[in-house]
Amino acid sequence: MSASKELKVIGQSRRRVDGRAKVMGQTKFADDLVFSRMLHCRLVRSTVPHGRIKSVDASKALAMEGVKAVLTGADFPITYGILPVSQDEHPLCREKVRFVGDPEAAVVATSEEIAIEAALLVKVEYEPLKTISDPQEALKTPEPRIHDYGDHGNVHKAVALEFGEVDAAIAGADRVFEDTFFFQGNTHLPLEQHAAVGMVDPDGKLCLWSSTQTPHYVHRALARALAMPPHLIRVIATPNGGGFGGKTDPFNHEIVVAKAAMVTGRPVKICLTREEVFYSRRSSG
Repeated sequence: MSASKELKVIGQSRRRVDGRAKVMGQTKFADDLVFSRMLHCRLVRSTVPHGRIKSVDASKALAMEGVKAVLTGADFPITYGILPVSQDEHPLCREKVRFVGDPEAAVVATSEEIAIEAALLVKVEYEPLKTISDPQEALKTPEPRIHDYGDHGNVHKAVALEFGEVDAAIAGADRVFEDTFFFQGNTHLPLEQHAAVGMVDPDGKLCLWSSTQTPHYVHRALARALAMPPHLIRVIATPNGGGFGGKTDPFNHEIVVAKAAMVTGRPVKICLTREEVFYSRRSSG
């Protein structure tokens, strides 16, 4: 008997544990979740690349039938972040926006259509700030600062690393060359966009269902940004329609719908568009 036939796992075909449910359309993704009296959320995003927020006028949106709440940066005074050095994110911008698409308000309504329409009625007035478009320009532009952390100016972190016998390795190399490389970045594009549902359960515990790859990161960010004891928060990672690392950060929309559920006392869902997924990666990555 060959060695390969003696193996029961390696080299053998095995049915996917979740395969049948997905093929039959029975898998519940985050956007498939529906709860009684559920509301829908839409984010209002910056139209300028860099600017101070002078005012947010949500009066017309609040006057629309079906709109239950409008949240702004004033509702989120506590910062959060994915890295210890960069705990300067707000779920909704409070004082300034740092890129086109930065979220600055959230509309909560009885349907997604009403939320979209009402979001268009929220008017934000800006004081434009200088736009810094690439790392080279950032080095030459210490003010205004994009982020306030860091040793100086618009330098995120200055680090010099050296490992091993560098001089000996270069001396023994067949070819040594120097160059400058530029990479404009990219974003992940899973079939499923980001989606989340927030709800306060009958016991008063905040529950969040999210298309996330890191529920523990989201749990920690929720506790910090909402100033809540961690044991009163539950995060459920729903099945993912792809992630590839693009769903490994805590995102602003997750914190926003959690807060919206607390404010309204009703479940609140959000599902980002493809364009919004790109904006979200810019804010966290």
